[in-house]
Amino acid sequence: MSRIGNRKLNIPTGTTVTVENQKVTAKGPKGELSLVADALITVSVTENTVETTRANETKQAKSLHGTTNSLIENMIIGVSEGYQKSLEINGVGYKFNVQGNKLNVTAGFSHPVVIDIPSDLSIDQVSNTEITIKGIDKQHVSEFAANVRKWRKPEPYKGKGIRYKDEHIRRKEGKKAAK
Repeated sequence: MSRIGNRKLNIPTGTTVTVENQKVTAKGPKGELSLVADALITVSVTENTVETTRANETKQAKSLHGTTNSLIENMIIGVSEGYQKSLEINGVGYKFNVQGNKLNVTAGFSHPVVIDIPSDLSIDQVSNTEITIKGIDKQHVSEFAANVRKWRKPEPYKGKGIRYKDEHIRRKEGKKAAK
């Protein structure tokens, strides 16, 4: 029994969800997202709820049931509220700089790292050391944040590097002087 797959998703006001064949489309104030559901999963939309059911009890159908329900929920939240991830950078001389559709990251390399910002995302620069990545697709927002963080992961001794705003870095004690 899939508890996630069996839950009913509420559609907020101002958002519409339609199903044509196996294509689920969510439209809202922030934009539009679509998903092609597998043939083993049936998506039905009533007045203000979305429900997913599986065709049979095979392992593949069971695994796709919860996944499809979660993906539809992420689409509904994305088009109505949107997603955001905050990154901060720690270190002497480390900084972010947003210029048009490019993000310049100065993170201790001999050159600044220039990252192209995808067209479906927007970046707000809170300060030189903090940015917020916003978008309607949860996967794109999280993937772009992970790719930016990948350039200089936080290290455990001094805490230097790029980390998520709510991330806790477990610090280690350095070498002790010999007696």
